[in-house]
Amino acid sequence: MTDPYQQTGMVSSHTYPCGGCGARVQFAPGTNVLKCPYCGFQQQITAGDRQIREYALAELGTLPRKPVGSIGAYVLACPRCAARTETNESASPCQFCGTPLVVDPNATGQIVPEAVLPFRLDHNGVRGALGSWISSRWFAPNALKKVSTAESTKGTYLPHWTFDSQTTSYYTGARGEHYYVTESYTDSDGNRQTRQVRHTRWYHVSGQVSRFFDDVLVPASVVVPPQKLDQLAPWPLPEAQPYQPQYLAGYHSLRYDIEPETSLEEAKARMAQVIQQDCSNDIGGDEQRVESVNTNHADMTFKLMLLPVWIACYVYAGKNWQVLINGVTGEVIGDRPYSKGKIALAVVLALLVVAVLVYFFFINGHHTTTGTTTKHR
Repeated sequence: MTDPYQQTGMVSSHTYPCGGCGARVQFAPGTNVLKCPYCGFQQQITAGDRQIREYALAELGTLPRKPVGSIGAYVLACPRCAARTETNESASPCQFCGTPLVVDPNATGQIVPEAVLPFRLDHNGVRGALGSWISSRWFAPNALKKVSTAESTKGTYLPHWTFDSQTTSYYTGARGEHYYVTESYTDSDGNRQTRQVRHTRWYHVSGQVSRFFDDVLVPASVVVPPQKLDQLAPWPLPEAQPYQPQYLAGYHSLRYDIEPETSLEEAKARMAQVIQQDCSNDIGGDEQRVESVNTNHADMTFKLMLLPVWIACYVYAGKNWQVLINGVTGEVIGDRPYSKGKIALAVVLALLVVAVLVYFFFINGHHTTTGTTTKHR
C-alpha cells in the first residue's frame, strides 16, 4: 500500500485529547502526567516495557535513515483546526489554534531518540530563575527587570548525541622534580646574604591510563551555539526516561541537524581533554609534560537524547537578546545589555575612593613630617 504521507509530503503526528473536556492535554513539568490547561484533567504517562538502549557504533551504518541535508521541512496537519504547518521542529504547538503536535519519529527518516530528560521547571520556576539571574546582574539597566518573558519563552527539547567508550591510552612525557640550591648574593645594603633557589630536574617517562566514558554529550543542533549549551551542564542524566512522545506534548522539539559521525569526532576530542589530565596525574612529580598520547577506543556506543531548555528572547534598546535556562536545574546563562550610566557611576565612585585615600595618605604623611621637624627643634 502506498503511504499517503509520502504522497502529500506530510508526516504523521500525535495529539492527546483531554478525557474531561475534549481539549488537548500537554506534559506537566516535574510530573509524569499529561494535564489539560482548561479543566485540569490529568492522564498518566505509562512507561511500558521500553528501555533506553545504547547502540554499538558498528550498527550506525545499518540504521535506516536519510542524510540530514536531504530532509525537507515537515508538513503537519492539525486534527483540531485542519491547518497545515511547515516546520523543521519535531514537536510544536499549532500556530493557529495552539494544539500540541508531536511528529511521529518513525516517519521522519531520522534516527529515533532513545531517551528524553523531561522538564522539571515550569513557567513559575522560569520566572523565578530569571528574576534571580537579572537581580545579580549589577550593571544591567533597571528597565531590564521590567521585561516580560511570558510571551517570548519557549520550552524546547534540544537533541544531543551521547557516546560511551572504554579507552586505553599510552603516553610519553617528562616528570619534573624540584630541588633547591643555596646561593649567595649581595643585598641593597652591600651585605652578603644566602637564599634557596629552586631548580627542576626532568626525567623521561611513559605509561598507560584507562578510563570508561559514560554519556559524553555532544549537541546535535546548530540552532543554539554548543558553547552556550555546555554552560548549562551538569545535567541529571540518570533521571532520563525512555523516549515517549507524550513528554513533548505542548513543547517545542528540534530535530538533529548534525550527523552522529560528525559528533563522534567531537566526542573523542572532549574525551581527549580528560585523558590528557589523566596522563598528567599519572606522571606525578612536581611538574609534568605530556608529549604524546595514543588512545584506543573499545566498546563504543551511542544514542540520541533530548534535553530540556527554556529559551527566552527579549528586545531591549532595539536589539534581540537570548537567555537559556536548564529545564531541570534552573541554571541560567545568556546575553544581557549593560547600563552605561551604572558603569560611569561606578567609575566615578572608584575615582572618588582613590582620591579620598590619596588625600588621607598625603595628610597623614604631612603631619608625620611636621611632627618630626618640631621634635628636632
